[in-house]
Amino acid sequence: MGDVIILAATPIGNLGDASRRLVEALCNAEVIASEDTRTTIQLMRALGVENRPRLVALHEHNEAERAAELVELARGADLLVLSDAGMPTVSDPGYVLVAAAVAAGVTVTAIPGPSAVITALAVSGLPTDRFVFEGFLPRKGRVAAMRPLSTEPRTLVFFESPHRIGDALRDLAEVFGADRRAAVCRELTKLYEEVARGTLAELAERFADGARGEIVLVVAGAEPATASLEEAVPRVLALAASGSRLKDAATDVADATGLSRRELYEAALRAR
Repeated sequence: MGDVIILAATPIGNLGDASRRLVEALCNAEVIASEDTRTTIQLMRALGVENRPRLVALHEHNEAERAAELVELARGADLLVLSDAGMPTVSDPGYVLVAAAVAAGVTVTAIPGPSAVITALAVSGLPTDRFVFEGFLPRKGRVAAMRPLSTEPRTLVFFESPHRIGDALRDLAEVFGADRRAAVCRELTKLYEEVARGTLAELAERFADGARGEIVLVVAGAEPATASLEEAVPRVLALAASGSRLKDAATDVADATGLSRRELYEAALRAR
């Protein structure tokens, strides 16, 4: 077909989750761009794929430099793009390539499939109607990064490393509140899959010494706070003083309290 970039989801653990479309794409691909070519070779062997396409490494350290080259490759033959697990671009390489392809008029499509984010959300026991994916929390400045999320009403989904999960849960309990509900989803779809549910304080104690395997952390959104206009206006002014525009500050506080954004904004203007 040519002139198409295909983002293909790969299993996040259980090889049985590889779709028929994925196997067909691997069998027919002439060029594959993958996060780790060794992982791709192992996947193809495990799925019984005998095709030997050209493999090109596409990872966070070279994506910006390689995107234009790959877009041109896709003009002659379909380009299959894989991450090590799950859907490319979702906390994995691929976004820069997709943006370059769109700008160049190259078609981008996808072979949907396994997603650690959606799988963890589905089994967490927490609300699934509205959610936010935050990827990995930063190694440095983690608490500062958590604070703006503490009033987020939607369910939050994070990735976390096994050796940092205990510290992350402890910090979340401190910032979000010890009683906030959460779920630690470990080794999803694999032999030792585990979903531990409880409060942030309970989970922080349970995983104080870390855990093994791939981890997705799902945290309940904040309950709407009840506050009077007089109590909320200082919060708007404090956010504005820290660098937010007054309208944005009023919107943030309105979302957290259920108060009218317009009334908060006008009251903050008067208070200034």
